[in-house]
Amino acid sequence: MTDVNRFVLRDLTAEQRRQLLQRARGDYSSKESVVREIIGEVRSRGDQAIVDFAAKFDGATLSPDAIKVTDEEFAAAELAVDPEVRAALEVAIGNIRRHHTSQLPQSTWMEEVQPGVVVGERWSPIASVALYVPRGKGSFPSVMTMLCVPAVIAGVPEIAVATPPGPDGSVDAASLVAAALCGVKTIYKVGGAQAVAALAYGTETVKPVEKIIGPGNQYVSTAKRVVYGDVDPGLPAGPSESVILCDQNATPEVAARELLVEAEHGPDSAAVLVTHSRELADAVEKLIPGLTADLPEQRREFIATVLSNFGGIVLTDSLDASIAFVNEYAPEHLRVLVDDPFALLPKLVHAGELMLGENTSIPFGNFAIGVNAILPTGGTARSQSCVGTLDFLKRSSFAYVTDEGVAAVGPAAVTLATYEGFPAHAAAAQFVVDRVRDRQAAKES
Repeated sequence: MTDVNRFVLRDLTAEQRRQLLQRARGDYSSKESVVREIIGEVRSRGDQAIVDFAAKFDGATLSPDAIKVTDEEFAAAELAVDPEVRAALEVAIGNIRRHHTSQLPQSTWMEEVQPGVVVGERWSPIASVALYVPRGKGSFPSVMTMLCVPAVIAGVPEIAVATPPGPDGSVDAASLVAAALCGVKTIYKVGGAQAVAALAYGTETVKPVEKIIGPGNQYVSTAKRVVYGDVDPGLPAGPSESVILCDQNATPEVAARELLVEAEHGPDSAAVLVTHSRELADAVEKLIPGLTADLPEQRREFIATVLSNFGGIVLTDSLDASIAFVNEYAPEHLRVLVDDPFALLPKLVHAGELMLGENTSIPFGNFAIGVNAILPTGGTARSQSCVGTLDFLKRSSFAYVTDEGVAAVGPAAVTLATYEGFPAHAAAAQFVVDRVRDRQAAKES
């Protein structure tokens, strides 16, 4: 029997509400000393440290020359993957490619903000990026596609993947096929904090990069925090979470099944159904035991833990109250099961993704629709966005000032530099102003 938390929102104390919003939080401080030791080992011993940590943490026997996936391993993966799986990957990659191509910004723009003063921006790809693809409770070719496609579309010159090896020292075959279909062939068999260290500082085999993107466990997240400043650690991504927002007309079985989706990820996930309909809440709760009965034991245990811990059913007084709670929660995945989901779209302002309507299942987004499933968690959707093409690009602003423009902006720059106490700034600006003035005077004489 799966116990499901039931929360009546108006009856919660401030502390109870805080705990409901808290979700699982990474205990980074307790892991930092271990992570720093791992990073130090990788920096000092390079490939050999990767090999030793693969044996210790992954139970894998590697040699330094086996850290990078070979062409032969890619070829073997092609033969090993079921044609149906390959076909599914091709469907997913096609949709992901179309969606992320639409995100490409105009490469260069400029405008004249005053006569003789031209400003603009230029987009360019990050020179080198590493994609972290986890391998813990399972293998994730879907994560491979979600990371590789936008990196390729952005035109990143050097793209590498780090992913933990299996006990036999191999990389999941479907993940290798997914990478190859996306056009990425540099794959390192390294995971955990040691992967972050290798990608940040380099080893004999692993080349250092400018940015690391991809979800990982708490050791990966802690390592990203430690190396911040030496490398861009990308979007923070923690345990999976979802909110299922329902009105009184939602289909209970659809809502119940969607509630289980993120709950089955692991015991630290969060899955919450939010509704103002007590009848719907009751119907969903009654369905849960039957829907979980035939799942594998481990997944049943995960769901039971989540729905009695960081999840459950939240009963509100109205649809507006439900919307307000959803925005406060700022979920990674938001499933919107209401009569007119597009009417709610402008009101739902804090979510990593919004899956609208009864047909738009969260797994469709996780695997095949084309939207990116690597999303902000832990409430960071209030300020962070889903991974996309822009994560692999950077902007540079530029400006050009003519003689006419100097007269418009030069004196203002001198005045403000002087006010802020920067005499060298003021003198440099004044020099240009005087030089242009003298040149114009010479022309007129």
